[in-house]
Amino acid sequence: MSRPIPLLLTGAFAYTPEEIRELEALGFQAVFLQDERQTIDGDLCDTAKIEGAALASFEAVVCNGLFLHNDIRRFEALRFIQLTSAGLDRVPLDYIREKGIRLSNVGDAYATPMAEWALMTALELLKEARRFHDQQRERRWEKIRDIGELSGMTACILGMGNVGRRIAGRLKAFDVTVIGVNRTGQPQGGAPADQWASMNELDAVLAASDLIFLALPLTDETHHLMDARRLARVKPGALLINAARGAILDEQALSGALQSGLLGGAALDVFEKEPLPADSPLWAMENVIVTPHISFISRKNHDRLFRLIRDNLRLFAESRPGKESPP
Repeated sequence: MSRPIPLLLTGAFAYTPEEIRELEALGFQAVFLQDERQTIDGDLCDTAKIEGAALASFEAVVCNGLFLHNDIRRFEALRFIQLTSAGLDRVPLDYIREKGIRLSNVGDAYATPMAEWALMTALELLKEARRFHDQQRERRWEKIRDIGELSGMTACILGMGNVGRRIAGRLKAFDVTVIGVNRTGQPQGGAPADQWASMNELDAVLAASDLIFLALPLTDETHHLMDARRLARVKPGALLINAARGAILDEQALSGALQSGLLGGAALDVFEKEPLPADSPLWAMENVIVTPHISFISRKNHDRLFRLIRDNLRLFAESRPGKESPP
């Protein structure tokens, strides 16, 4: 009989007892750590006691921000990491590549709810939804005559991965001209874009776009990509929607562009510091929608994400060198 594979699961995903048993049936010995934000040092697991030295035995980990708080080098046997996030900015990629550790993110598991959030908030801004919500609360009947529409607008999507492609497909149904922006400026993955541009052409694209969607990962190159200089290039009155990572935007520069009227509005689900500090001017701006990093959430996420975790762990178990055949 095969030796069980040591597996560390964290509270980044809420497993049911049945789901843990399903993973153990694949050949894993699962240990659960509720709060991955604490440093593992001694006994701190809900369902098992982990001694610091025992970290060296885990071959697989399912987590989100575990390695922001724990040195990955302590996981000496680690060979597979399954993230519960789409971004890769919370793991030490250089070390992972050096050690040949397999790494998987959630792929397109969150793409649909994130694209729906992006479209919803763009429409909220265009259709003056906040003003009508206020009028309903006040039982006030007052027509607003200056209301926009998506049809005929031009949108640029920075990052044409899973989320960017889903946003593009939904915008096309509203007769929006879509410019896909990626590294090369070449068509990518069958995405429904009308035009393509490279990051080197970004300034010109921003000047021509009514809607700006950020759907690209946070890297050294994209940190503060939208800074004061670049925000000064946007088409006056443009709307900016960000569900990617907060640090892609320079929030101080963004606040200035919104207050000056250069940007017509913004919908923001991610921020440089989360929770967004109570003294941030973004909270009180009438032309800003703030949501607490929930664009990826859907009632369908749990089943979708567990299937992905289970299937990727199965592939890892089946591909382990020297694995024993089942009895």
